[in-house]
Amino acid sequence: MNLKQKFLPFLFLGITSLATAQEIKSEFNKEVKVQKKMSYILDMPQNTKSKIPLIVFLHGSGERGNDLEIVKNHSPFTYKNLIKEPVAILAPQCPANTWWDTEAVYFLIKEISEKYKIDKDRIYLTGLSMGGWGTLKLAGEHPEMFASVSAVCAPTDRAMWANIHNYKDLNIKLFHGGMDDIVLPENAFNFYQKLHPVNPRAELTIFPNDNHNSWDSTYSDPKLYEWMLSLKKN
Repeated sequence: MNLKQKFLPFLFLGITSLATAQEIKSEFNKEVKVQKKMSYILDMPQNTKSKIPLIVFLHGSGERGNDLEIVKNHSPFTYKNLIKEPVAILAPQCPANTWWDTEAVYFLIKEISEKYKIDKDRIYLTGLSMGGWGTLKLAGEHPEMFASVSAVCAPTDRAMWANIHNYKDLNIKLFHGGMDDIVLPENAFNFYQKLHPVNPRAELTIFPNDNHNSWDSTYSDPKLYEWMLSLKKN
């Protein structure tokens, strides 16, 4: 037997295997459990007889990690004296070197609203910078949860623009510094241009002299909290 004859059967075997390949069309359908873990601070008024509103605050990238005290920096915590009725303030902390896991935040809010005397028709979401991005992302994923949404100097992305109709029924305000060189004002302008035609109630405020820190101008204004607390879902 020469060398060519010796390898001929293997050649035919390969051709036969290719000829009998099967295309399978099916569906994967299985419950997959994922563990979520997130530290948080909850500022809860004492001795309240009725259910109270909840402000959820998502911090920026500088407050990531495991020092919970710093999540109160640059936040509504600083201006609690401007809030004219008892409210709970929930501030989760994003782990170091990650961005917001909005699914985890969603389930945290659900747990808090069940565990404590929270008025589920008066849950208000706000955040700044990276937390502003998390605010817009979570609001687009679960618009049914929030009575109002306030995003400050927020990065935006194409997924938000593509799903802009998810924001059509929200009470939503955007805030940005006109001189922001970290998250450019174009983020707010471009998102607002997409948003306003589907949600004419949406508002954009530009602080012309603010750089990235537009959160002090936002959270130091009593009218923000008056607006929030005047609103209920639906």
